[in-house]
Amino acid sequence: MIRQDASALSFARRLSPSLLALAVAAGLAGPVLAQTAPAIQPGAPIEAAPAPAAAPVQEERIQISRILVRGNQRIDQTTVLSYLPIQPGDVVDAAVLDVAVRTLTRTQLFADVQLGVQPNGDLVVEIVENPIINQVVFEGNGALSEDKLTEEVTLKPRGIYTRARVQEDVGKIVELYRLSGRISATVTPKLVQLDQNRVDVVFEIDEGPETGVRAITFLGNTAFSDNDLRGVMVTQQSAWYRLFTTNDNYDPNRLDYDREQLRKFYTNRGYYDFRVLSAISELAPDDSAFGITLTIEEGDRYNFGTVDVVTENDRLNPDFLKLLLPIRTGDLYESDKIETAVDALTFAAGSAGYAFVEIEPTYRANPETDTVDVTFNIKEGQRVYVDRINVIGNTRTLDNVIRREMMLTEGDAFNRTLQERSRNNLRALGFFKDVTVEEARGSAPDRSVINVTVTEQPTGELSVGAGFSSVDSFVVNLGITERNFRGRGQNVVARLEWGSLRQQIDFRFTEPKFLGRDLRAGFDAFHSRYDLSEYSSYDYRSTGGGVRLSYPLNGYTLLSTRYFLKSDEIIVPTGYCSATGSGSTALCDQVGSFLNSSAGYTLLVDRRNDPVRPTRGWTGSFRQDFAGIGGDVNYIKTEGDVSAYWGITPEWVVTATASTGYIAGWGGDPIRINDRFFKGGNSFRGFETAGLGPRDLNTTDALGGNFYAIGTLELTVPNFLPEQYGIRTSLFTDVGTLGVLDERYTVNSLGNPDPGIIDELQLRASAGVSIHWRSPMGPIRFDLSHIIGQEEYDKTETFRFSTSTQF
Repeated sequence: MIRQDASALSFARRLSPSLLALAVAAGLAGPVLAQTAPAIQPGAPIEAAPAPAAAPVQEERIQISRILVRGNQRIDQTTVLSYLPIQPGDVVDAAVLDVAVRTLTRTQLFADVQLGVQPNGDLVVEIVENPIINQVVFEGNGALSEDKLTEEVTLKPRGIYTRARVQEDVGKIVELYRLSGRISATVTPKLVQLDQNRVDVVFEIDEGPETGVRAITFLGNTAFSDNDLRGVMVTQQSAWYRLFTTNDNYDPNRLDYDREQLRKFYTNRGYYDFRVLSAISELAPDDSAFGITLTIEEGDRYNFGTVDVVTENDRLNPDFLKLLLPIRTGDLYESDKIETAVDALTFAAGSAGYAFVEIEPTYRANPETDTVDVTFNIKEGQRVYVDRINVIGNTRTLDNVIRREMMLTEGDAFNRTLQERSRNNLRALGFFKDVTVEEARGSAPDRSVINVTVTEQPTGELSVGAGFSSVDSFVVNLGITERNFRGRGQNVVARLEWGSLRQQIDFRFTEPKFLGRDLRAGFDAFHSRYDLSEYSSYDYRSTGGGVRLSYPLNGYTLLSTRYFLKSDEIIVPTGYCSATGSGSTALCDQVGSFLNSSAGYTLLVDRRNDPVRPTRGWTGSFRQDFAGIGGDVNYIKTEGDVSAYWGITPEWVVTATASTGYIAGWGGDPIRINDRFFKGGNSFRGFETAGLGPRDLNTTDALGGNFYAIGTLELTVPNFLPEQYGIRTSLFTDVGTLGVLDERYTVNSLGNPDPGIIDELQLRASAGVSIHWRSPMGPIRFDLSHIIGQEEYDKTETFRFSTSTQF
């Protein structure tokens, strides 16, 4: 923008206004500059800078011989010249100078820019640098913390001040207050000039009163009551007990979202023609609250009519695709089923190798029959092959660790099913906080690029666990786990457990890709001591090790084999098993050291939709161990369990689990007490460790059992706390039994039932609440239990917690 000098009018036909102004001012030994800006007054409110008037384009041009920069203090001259679109030797006119001024101004480095040309062809660039921000101060804020406001604004200490950024931040602060329910909040920015071209920016805030919602009223609803519809909306009526929510503050954006929620609510219940005719918000005379009135038109209730699939490609059979749709003629119309159907068709097309398809549903309503005909039109491209796979975001984990979990490789035909399974494989590793696997168009129409983006999380874990019982028993666990050792995916575990009940040291190492193949191999070494004197009058010690080998049978089934060799020792108090002692044969027969050599296998099937937070699907395992490959112990142990998941909504998930086990001796050997099943604690909430099952009534010793069966039903429920708190709540009930000792331990020397040994397969049951908290120091879990069914001799507990800290 070029300022014209009135004294140069006599030369207007020959030179541009800027150049003539320079020529007239040449005798004053300084150039005439192209732009001026008003000075900023200290402490005055900040106003947007007025737009300079555009100069008319002139025909006269002049060649630049040199460029001189003046007024710069901290910005180097070369930096200014790098932004300037003019170089020595260029021929310029008024339009070019105007573009140069605009270019330098847009850098936001300068408060004022002026250009002038000397008669000798020198271009003088006179600049005033924008101030540096010393500090940003908020005054008058009470409802919102300074940290929250600082996070919202773009102005930061040591940053560059501009009027535009101040006005932008004013808008952000006002919007933040509006979202918190303070519609009348105002913000006045002020500037305090300091030395060395520094400024303090002060935002003076008048928060105004909090604006609530007095009432939400509906007009036109007959199928559902006002209370039903208010329950659908996020906006809530103000009430004294809503202390921890801001949803009862008026927010126009939230109200728009609520209109969409109402539409989904009705269209998911058959009301295809539903509309929100109007949403009127009226502010009370005292500006304290809004009254919201929504006028709706419900319309008739519709069913699905004709449902069809149309595709142009013979490789995608429309009749087969139609079978995949979750919609049938005559079903109640539900809009969510349309989205589910589109997802199913997209997945099916991707599984057939067509990565990029467009599925457009078209509707035709028949008011006479109250039906909606839906046609899914599929526009598919050609078959697509994987061009390359990009791995993004891994800083510690090696690329090959990620790529070996992919079910697709370069050159394969694209398959959406394998893409989804690859993502689940990566999530199941536990190395990453987030995993996305997306396809993008490649170098040719039939080529696709798969981008694997991961966000790594700590894979090392320092874990500490503690538990309390009704008899004040206490145990502490300390463990170090590294699931991604050296970034190679190797798993290393070193654990120490110390308490009145158990002391244990063990070390485990697992190589997930043994010999470069899809084999998981590892070894274990351990030494443990169980001081069960308070529960069963014996001390159990075991030292040994073993090797493991696992390999997948298919994408959902894993077979694991193992061999363990250990030395077990049972110690009882002196005199406990003497002729005058009180010990039962069920325990005294076990005293001494025995060598246990066993081999076993586990068959695992996992059909969950998500390995971390499943909402549907199931998983199950079957395990057997055979002892007697040498050694002193002979038995066959068999266990199985299955878990199923049903997601009612993302927040409401039902989990059902059933587990059972049986151990039987062979070669005339009974089952030793350390090989029997003991349940309680984490395996049966509400009961202590070894708190249920067969017991010696004379000594109150828990004897364990050869058989158990336990069922668990758990419901994850919303707790209405903000998601960022990381707190998840579930309700549970555990039901089961434990028993069936060897007959030699339940009868006396005369062959009659021993009244001192109780072994009854009675059902036990408990219920309670589990709270999972992803706290700043790591995951914490609380279990509160209530006993529903128990035997007199069982031992119970009501509270247990555990915590772990990541590093």
